[in-house]
Amino acid sequence: MRYLRDGVGAPLLLLHGLLGYSFSWRYTIPTLARYANVHAVDMPGVGFSDRPRGLDCCLRANAARLLGFLDAVGVAECDLLGTSHGGAVAMMAAALAPERILRLILVAPVNPWSAHGRLMAALLSNRLIAPIFLRAAPHFQIAHSLVLRRLYGDTARIRPGTLEGYSAPLAMAGAFEYGLSALRSWVRDLRELRSMLPRIAHIPTLLIWGKLDAAVDPVSAARLRESFEDCRLVIFEGVGHLPYEEVPEQFNSTVIEFLLASKSGKNGTTSG
Repeated sequence: MRYLRDGVGAPLLLLHGLLGYSFSWRYTIPTLARYANVHAVDMPGVGFSDRPRGLDCCLRANAARLLGFLDAVGVAECDLLGTSHGGAVAMMAAALAPERILRLILVAPVNPWSAHGRLMAALLSNRLIAPIFLRAAPHFQIAHSLVLRRLYGDTARIRPGTLEGYSAPLAMAGAFEYGLSALRSWVRDLRELRSMLPRIAHIPTLLIWGKLDAAVDPVSAARLRESFEDCRLVIFEGVGHLPYEEVPEQFNSTVIEFLLASKSGKNGTTSG
């Protein structure tokens, strides 16, 4: 399991989205490392970690592997930041071991109140379509570009090297099996996650969303926020699904403010 580490202080674990990897945090790690001991993982099955065949990629299995990673690197408890599908994994991991997660930072996390992705999950996990997708997807560079552009609120903010960085591990064997495995259990996973949310309601939480997010419905943010007792919701105007890449300075300052703040119980919704 490949991971990046930088900084000193309290441990902060960064968890990427479905087909992302630690590359997603290239504008985040250098800044947050001034305030925390940052670990950014490539989950097994994606990025440059191993890709064992038959890997179970449901939320619970991924969450258990994440907790196993903490054991392996000697981290008893940490702050946990997850984005998109990684945000759902982060919530599940916290639910499985709430005593180990001090604070949650969830960036447009997949959640039970967002319908986005359910149709795609059903389509791509279909037994007839999945094999065709697995053979063809690594060769569709133009499709990779279109997906990336869809995730930005303003495509002019896509920086040089972004597409190449995300495409690099997709050229390796087994690049898309992880995603398809996760999609197969999508509906069941979200049902289980909803039932587990009361176990993490007490954890101080920061929710960050882009107002123009086309991947995880921003409308679902308010419903998710109600699941937590001490939760702040920050919405970035004109920003899509990847605020840590699209507006990294704004994203980093928001996270740092949350990390440095004492547990004051001040909740709210902020637009930026």
